[in-house]
Amino acid sequence: MTGLRQAPEPKPAATVLLLRDQPLFQVLMVKRHHQIDFASGALVFPGGKTQAGDSDERWAAHSVGWDQLDALQRTLRIAAIRETFEEAGLLLAQGADGSPFEAACDVAVRRAVDVGEAAFIDVVSDLGVRLRLDDMAVFARWITPTVMPKRFDTWFYALHAPPGQMAACDGSETVDAEWLAPAEAIRLAAAGERSIIFPTLMNLRLLAEARDARDCIARARARSLVTVLPEVLVRNGETGLSIPSNAGYGEVWQPLSAFS
Repeated sequence: MTGLRQAPEPKPAATVLLLRDQPLFQVLMVKRHHQIDFASGALVFPGGKTQAGDSDERWAAHSVGWDQLDALQRTLRIAAIRETFEEAGLLLAQGADGSPFEAACDVAVRRAVDVGEAAFIDVVSDLGVRLRLDDMAVFARWITPTVMPKRFDTWFYALHAPPGQMAACDGSETVDAEWLAPAEAIRLAAAGERSIIFPTLMNLRLLAEARDARDCIARARARSLVTVLPEVLVRNGETGLSIPSNAGYGEVWQPLSAFS
């Protein structure tokens, strides 16, 4: 049969759920620039697609937990940390003595990494720090439905936010940063005060089940990972998306328009 559209292969991507208790349980969310072609203007967790440099074998000397992970997980976690550095100005790393990296991240350096003028591995090497790959708990994995023109295979990681760093958006991909209680982010979306896309909203609901950051990370480490690939279903004449009932989100069906 001719004329059928071939579903594009999903691109590997990673995102970070940075958590803190000050004193309320909160997660960092950034607002996408309105000129970005995907999820423009929406609140999301910092993250993005993997790049070639994320799989550089030299990262073995500049990361903690390298030997505990396979090649895919190494690449995804480095990508998530790099994107968080670029978009939110936070570097998830430790110094030579094992203490958390707490210095401010230079905006010009972040921009240089973002546009490919500087290699992230060189930035990390020059700072004399190592990325904390072992601190990242797998929280979820979502693959964009086959009906969508742009598809991503996105891994979500939960971890404690570095206590001594301040989040600051890059002004390019992201234009604002907010620390929000998961339940408050959900309320803002329901009231139309924030734009939050379907996968982000579902993971906020999962976050909201935890008492605090420590509880959230413990739940993530104990939970069996079920990959979420939403399927198209029609209910009462309306086309929507359904996700696996055993993925931890309960029975979910959303109109297709909510996934834009």
